[in-house]
Amino acid sequence: MEKETVRIENFSDAVFAIAITLLVLDLHVPSSEIIKNGSDLWNYLKEDWASFLAFTLSFFSIFIMWVNHHKIFKQIYTRNTAIMFSNGLILFLASAVSYPTALLARFFDGEASSTVVAIYTGIFVLINLSYNLLWFLASHNRKHLRPEITDLAIRKIRNNYLYGFPTYLIAFGISFEFPKIALLISMLLWIYWAISSGKIDISKS
Repeated sequence: MEKETVRIENFSDAVFAIAITLLVLDLHVPSSEIIKNGSDLWNYLKEDWASFLAFTLSFFSIFIMWVNHHKIFKQIYTRNTAIMFSNGLILFLASAVSYPTALLARFFDGEASSTVVAIYTGIFVLINLSYNLLWFLASHNRKHLRPEITDLAIRKIRNNYLYGFPTYLIAFGISFEFPKIALLISMLLWIYWAISSGKIDISKS
């Protein structure tokens, strides 16, 4: 079977690269007028810790999104309009991550922390749904998948994304009362997606 998704993958790679680059724009170098010595610089960096936290969280989140996207398209060989638009939804949400990241960097250490964490975790709920949608559209008709993939492999990939969804919902739900715990759950989800991405890279199992 000829692989028809090369252009989709190339375009997606470019969007992920831009989305991940946009994150660094919220890391600002302090003015030389307020930094007179090493102590001033160190104090500035300590006060700006939320920006570094937000950047790190979002960088690895988008990176893991890209890894999963790359591996899922190793299983998808042909495309239709629905697959292309569901992929577009993933790219739209990946591009939008920079905005809640900026909110998190600016307001996490203040009275609006629960709101910004809710917005931040909420976008990842939508991202997880978009991945579920992409795989559903690609796998419900096997003609879009590489010929040798098995039913077991299809179920493993489906379950991989479905199992992550309730965790995202929990993080979103508790963010209104316990924003720091919700953010910690988001960090733990890195590990989950990094490990579970191996389930997507399936040959004939």
